[in-house]
Amino acid sequence: MSFANQIIGGDIRSAARLIRDIEDEIPSAREELKNIYPHTGSAYILGITGSPGTGKSTLVDHIVRALREEEKTVGVVAVDPTSPFTDGAFLGDRVRMQRHSTDEGVFIRSVATRGHLGGLSRSTSDIVDVLDAMGKDVVIVETVGVGQDEVEIVRAAHTTVVVLVPGMGDDVQAIKAGILEIGDIFVVNKADREGADNTVREIEAMIERNSHADDTWRPVVVKTQANCNRGVSELLDMINKHRFFLSEGHRLSDLFEARVRERFLGELREMLLKRVLEKMERNGSFNKVVRSLAEKTEDPYTQAEKTASAVLK
Repeated sequence: MSFANQIIGGDIRSAARLIRDIEDEIPSAREELKNIYPHTGSAYILGITGSPGTGKSTLVDHIVRALREEEKTVGVVAVDPTSPFTDGAFLGDRVRMQRHSTDEGVFIRSVATRGHLGGLSRSTSDIVDVLDAMGKDVVIVETVGVGQDEVEIVRAAHTTVVVLVPGMGDDVQAIKAGILEIGDIFVVNKADREGADNTVREIEAMIERNSHADDTWRPVVVKTQANCNRGVSELLDMINKHRFFLSEGHRLSDLFEARVRERFLGELREMLLKRVLEKMERNGSFNKVVRSLAEKTEDPYTQAEKTASAVLK
């Protein structure tokens, strides 16, 4: 029996093995992903993003516990910084969320960014598909926490939660720089700190200044103290409200279509670039192009146009 059939049947070991093969870029993993793709699209994907030190992991831990109390199965993809020595995640599954390690209804996986920008790993969407296909009700994607580059999460999640803490001016600056547009829910964590109410007011003022049509979701702000589980139930209420909002009309199907469009374009870009570079390496033209650019006898724009034209002939 293939990994795909076992995963669709909910087998944890097969899912873990396929995820490992995905991260290691084993060619057979792509064939398994093709087989499980028709069985995806049922899980609700929750994105949790924010700067390091905001308490994202603690918040995720309590969200998982609350979802399990509702008898929902949960998958967690925790995207961590890459170790410069091993190319693996700095933080691992065993360090995170120990209370859920023996719960068969929870599958937690830490993955490394491996230099990929956007707050996500290259393999994140594929891993989400694996957890989706194995029947998880909710898949939580916790991003690496690199500030403005976190915008990629909005393409992967149904609901995006941006976590901030009082007293971190960088967070507010990041919102001004563009993260405001991706947040469906803003969480001011560690709300017992001085300045929490002021942070809430600043975020609400920024939301107010952005125009919101009557048929669009207006972002909300929730205060939490994740270390003592305060405000988590209110956060889940808001997540459910946003989910209900998306379920009206064709919003969920439109969101899914947008997500798969990005997936296709990403796969196409990567495959075309890989094949072009392989061909240029084989015939020796790559080094010649680089040399001509370094000597300024050619420009990168013309060279890119020539290469694209040659490929599309």
